[in-house]
Amino acid sequence: MRYVAPARDVVDPQIFGRMPLAAWREHAGLIEGRDWPSVEALNARRPDGVRERFAAQTRELLADGLHYEQRIAERGDIATREDNWHDLFNALVWLRHPGLKRALNARQMVEIAHMGPKRRSRAQYALTHFDEAGVVVALRDPALLRLWDAHDWHGLFWRERAAWLDGRARVELFGHALLEHALTPGQLLVGKALVVAGAEASPAAAVHACTQAIRAGAVLRDPLELRPLPLAGIPGWHLDNGQEVFCREAACFRPARAGRCYPAALGCGAET
Repeated sequence: MRYVAPARDVVDPQIFGRMPLAAWREHAGLIEGRDWPSVEALNARRPDGVRERFAAQTRELLADGLHYEQRIAERGDIATREDNWHDLFNALVWLRHPGLKRALNARQMVEIAHMGPKRRSRAQYALTHFDEAGVVVALRDPALLRLWDAHDWHGLFWRERAAWLDGRARVELFGHALLEHALTPGQLLVGKALVVAGAEASPAAAVHACTQAIRAGAVLRDPLELRPLPLAGIPGWHLDNGQEVFCREAACFRPARAGRCYPAALGCGAET
């Protein structure tokens, strides 16, 4: 069923103080309150040196006949629907992670050149899944991957609960659709993860490694490369996950499919 975000004036204000939205409080003025920010207000927040600009998605803009990704690559225009949660959160991700967004766009352009603007490759599906629901996970304890590989969610989120609190496992949310879904309390959010493992893994280093790997075409060549990560299991990301039964029975914790295996984690300096 297609998700429909709540109207801005009925969103529970408390949701902005809970993860994952609590991690985006530097943009509280854009996402909280009754008034929608203008496209001009979004552009005013762009980091120095960012070429791309948000452009109101109007009939006139779309009349150029360009694919959404082509418009970004060729003109720097990010088509943005006004008064729209999905596109507002997309804009926030551009503000925080322009390099990662740009790497996805560059790969999309390679695929469009190969497939044409009307067809989609497996790589394009993978790139889009990550764009919409992606998370970058920095693991300082690679042993956690064994639990994750086996979909041992009770082990990953309950027996190793401390790992999500002491820095051994840290998540940087990237997918703007996840932020939109978080507007509805109680959602069992599941991210599509790229993983960077190693003693030096930090969220910033992990994002950099993923950016380099995406740009090089070393990852996101197929949707099956992405690891599902039930974000609802991370301490503080769901009101009920302090109870052991939640980590055993919540609907988001699904068993691994027979024969399903995931690629190895990236290293902090990996580009291929």
